[in-house]
Amino acid sequence: MSTFLPVDEQMDLLQKGAAEIIRVSDLRERLEESRKTGRPLRIKAGFDPTAPDLHLGHTVLMRKLSHFQQLGHTVIFLVGDFTSLIGDPTGRNVTRKPLTREQIDANAETYKAQVFKILDEKLTEVRYNSEWLGKLGYEETIRLTAHFTVSQMLERDDFSKRFQAEQPISLHELLYPVMQGYDSVALECDVELGGTDQKFNLLCGRELQRHYGQKPQIVLMTPILEGLDGVQKMSKSLGNAIGINEPPAEMYGKLMSISDDLMWKYWVLLTDLKQSEVDALHAEVSAGKLHPMEVKKRLARTITTGFHGEAAALSTDENWARMFQQKGQSEDLEMVPVAYADVAGPEPNQIRLPKLLVQMGLAASGAEANRKITEKAVKVDGEVVTAALLSVPALPAQVSVRLGKRAKVALIE
Repeated sequence: MSTFLPVDEQMDLLQKGAAEIIRVSDLRERLEESRKTGRPLRIKAGFDPTAPDLHLGHTVLMRKLSHFQQLGHTVIFLVGDFTSLIGDPTGRNVTRKPLTREQIDANAETYKAQVFKILDEKLTEVRYNSEWLGKLGYEETIRLTAHFTVSQMLERDDFSKRFQAEQPISLHELLYPVMQGYDSVALECDVELGGTDQKFNLLCGRELQRHYGQKPQIVLMTPILEGLDGVQKMSKSLGNAIGINEPPAEMYGKLMSISDDLMWKYWVLLTDLKQSEVDALHAEVSAGKLHPMEVKKRLARTITTGFHGEAAALSTDENWARMFQQKGQSEDLEMVPVAYADVAGPEPNQIRLPKLLVQMGLAASGAEANRKITEKAVKVDGEVVTAALLSVPALPAQVSVRLGKRAKVALIE
């Protein structure tokens, strides 16, 4: 029989970073029952393999799954290979372009390889919802949809907005929350995890479990993680994401580019540090005992270690300090991702400095950039530069650029 920690200790970890739990009292009750019977709770989070690479935004749920796993509960990493054929309509104002089965299968394989950077592979149950959804048949699908009304579906915020704006809603999109809800029935889930934007889908699972005579699952929702801009949801398509397969230097550099305010949310959602420990760090910064940059460096080192190992993280940390701090640039500089293709020179690893200045927002035009270079007003990595072409040792590269009193760091990849 499994031995579980006292419920208060479990709740301390499980509530960290949770935006909403439906309901907290039910979760406590389920954990108490688990301790008495020795039966681990069944926890699942679903991921539709709609793209081959995961970013840190995806790992918020995975880390919460890991917390349940650390406490001895059964964690189910659900690959939504069947629901991917529909496409999650959450947050969409247009119908998703359907993926082929080949694309879905290829993406699913990459997901499996990436998720075990956070979860313990030996203790994780990997399931595919095609196992049961592919066998439902037309009759059972009709019976499932009979549990919901069209008006219920149109209460959903994204459907409601599209309906009011007279934007098309495809019939198959209405099936998505029903299918996701049936996943919870098939897996007999005690808890389902999801982002706050998934609330409608998660509650459908509770509703269907009632109809099938199961205890309604507890819903634990995590906040949406903002990307590098600190405003919009982390997304590769918005160019504000940090991929978990990115090289250590790139990951570290991007983490150093986030704002001080956003840093605390990353500490809570992307590390295993207890909430009390995060609060203690925050208090030290507020009291002036710690510089925010030192805490951010610790954050970047911690996250990079998790995906690339301690040696790679320490090496990257030392290189970053040598590049920026030892050149008298200890201020917390804004970091700007720049595509190499936009600034590439005629030779490999060569950069057109005027274009770089424009891309970084330090000059309004190429003409202004050239003039400032001629005036010797531009410094690169602390040195005055008078040539329009700049060479870097390798790509991706981090380049500190100063024009007058303004300085930023370019992350060139």
